[in-house]
Amino acid sequence: MKKLTVLLWNFEENGKNNPDKRRRAHEKLLSHNPHLILRQEMAGANADGNAIMYELEAILGLRGWLGQNSCTAVFADPRVFQTVRELPAAALWTLPPTALIMRYLPAGHDALPLAVASYHLNYASTTQRKLEAEWLSTLADTKWTTPDGRTVRMPCLIAGDNNSYPAPGVAGDPALPKLNEIRDRPHRLHRSFVGPDGRRVMDTRPDETLRDADLEDVARHRATKHGDKTAVARTVNACATHGPDSRIDRLYATAGVLDAVTHVDVIEVPEHVSDHHIVRLTLSGDHLADVLNEQRSPLAALMSR
Repeated sequence: MKKLTVLLWNFEENGKNNPDKRRRAHEKLLSHNPHLILRQEMAGANADGNAIMYELEAILGLRGWLGQNSCTAVFADPRVFQTVRELPAAALWTLPPTALIMRYLPAGHDALPLAVASYHLNYASTTQRKLEAEWLSTLADTKWTTPDGRTVRMPCLIAGDNNSYPAPGVAGDPALPKLNEIRDRPHRLHRSFVGPDGRRVMDTRPDETLRDADLEDVARHRATKHGDKTAVARTVNACATHGPDSRIDRLYATAGVLDAVTHVDVIEVPEHVSDHHIVRLTLSGDHLADVLNEQRSPLAALMSR
């Protein structure tokens, strides 16, 4: 398979119970020919026996998995991905993720599967967000037993609304907000914490936590290693209460998956549709298949220590 497309989108409140808006939004997703969609804010999708979830499956032509409390979801092309296990989320979550072990079918049955998750970190608590990011880091340590009996770490791809900022230092990345320029005092509290020196600073801890666990920010990687500045475009627009443009929505991947990435960009949507834009990740399907067959990525990065 030459090209694999993954879309990340926090579609605001799942269209706010407006069926036409919801249909048009998912037709827009479909127009980009996705093989995997990682969605947040699935409000109401579990009502009436998951009726809205099945409606979205029909629009997209993809199979869907809805997380606990209808907070997050994963949609996948069943010709390309097959779920072999669902991973339970720890009770600590405010908005539980949808976490799966998925087989990439073009790689073959004996290839390593992927740990995949769609997540939405807590809106109001920096402490809670850090705990949730620490739980997500365990997905980069998920084990799989190969047909020849070896125990290895699976490659991992996760994506979501982080409600916090990437650590600064990448050319083109939206600058961190200045604390005193965020007009909304509660929101100022929600997006900052008191550091060791007693000063309140903007929250970048989830990003740092995930990258410490070898889950690299895919857009950051494309911008720094490949000079792809479109990768770090804003995913949320500036507004009077929340501050300037920011890159709240991010994808993270382990080394092997990262090597298969060919492009990252942001598809902007009008604010009347959603308060978040769509992030698009493109991978070389052939390269990913090689990675999952342990032919390209360093085996040591996957093997248990």
